[in-house]
Amino acid sequence: MADTETHFFTIEDGPIRLREGGELPSATLAYETWGTRNAEGTNGILLFHALSGSHHACGHTPAIPGTGTMWQPEMHEGWWNDMIGPGKALDTNKYFIISANYLGGCYGSTGPASIHPETGKPWGSAFPHVTTADQAELQAKLLDHLGVGKLHAAIGPSVGGLIALTFATRFPDRVKNVVSIAAGYKTTVLNRLILFEQILAIENDPHFNGGDYYDGGNGGPLYGLALARMISHKTFVHLDAIERRARQDVVQPDDILAWYRVRDQFQSYMLHQGKKFVKRFDANTYLRINDMWSRFDGAHEGDAESPEDLFSRCREAGQRWLVFSIDSDFCFYPEEQAELTKHLETSKVNAMHVTVHSDKGHDSFLLEPDYYTPHISWLLGQP
Repeated sequence: MADTETHFFTIEDGPIRLREGGELPSATLAYETWGTRNAEGTNGILLFHALSGSHHACGHTPAIPGTGTMWQPEMHEGWWNDMIGPGKALDTNKYFIISANYLGGCYGSTGPASIHPETGKPWGSAFPHVTTADQAELQAKLLDHLGVGKLHAAIGPSVGGLIALTFATRFPDRVKNVVSIAAGYKTTVLNRLILFEQILAIENDPHFNGGDYYDGGNGGPLYGLALARMISHKTFVHLDAIERRARQDVVQPDDILAWYRVRDQFQSYMLHQGKKFVKRFDANTYLRINDMWSRFDGAHEGDAESPEDLFSRCREAGQRWLVFSIDSDFCFYPEEQAELTKHLETSKVNAMHVTVHSDKGHDSFLLEPDYYTPHISWLLGQP
């Protein structure tokens, strides 16, 4: 796989005022592109990544400036290599694919670990709350910078599906097709509680220091972030798959907490996932994206009075939607995509709902490209 390069787009005509009242003097988005933009700028596909993912969806990127040791080897290969490229679902012979790291991220975009221009220190706790509307607004500016007018498609799996929905409803005339994979219309009470557990895990780490931990010399809230990842991991991966993977492992001799000794492969497997994650992600970024997800309501983010008010824009713009469910998903349950589809159909939007039958859980969209490729290729190929 050929090396790809991360590019940087900086918005300097600040201040950038965010939806929740915060502001930034400027903001940088890290992004990558694949394929070639056509002369009219109409073959663009904007791809949104999942919570702990990155803009690096395709190819091989061995380094990203400014990320230090956080850009771990497991990140070097694109997370959707099987879906992007010549002749694949996102065909680079036809389309110009763009993916950006979110505002608040830790892979090159402006985030809590970035330097505050007034203090010369990392933003830390001073970094403002972000919303999916903020993400959509900034990525629209990136498209302007790249000369992309009306997108051929906006595509998002998981949390990326929430931002794809927001982009498509805030800028309905800029999107022809929308692909929402294992996402939803409004965050459920169950997910809000699971996300709150993760937020508490980080907040209660003794090294969190309210979010100002970058100069502490202790690595920051590593235990809290590891615990947060363990809480979330069991919703991303089907429990049967966790059992299969864990049975291949042995309990490590250093799997000892202050008092408790890890007793079996399942506990050891989850602890390993947590330890691995803290090497590649920032706790403050995790909090910002979790907070954004927890408060997501499609109508609110689109400044609409109701779902029908929101999606009527999509109907009037002639958008077509493809909504994927995964029947074994414990993160975004299939009922959530059914709700989204119902709102689309009530608003008379051209929508198709596909259920993927998988034993891989939420991570199916990363692991089983053959289940998604035919439907996405069909939608994108329609005149």
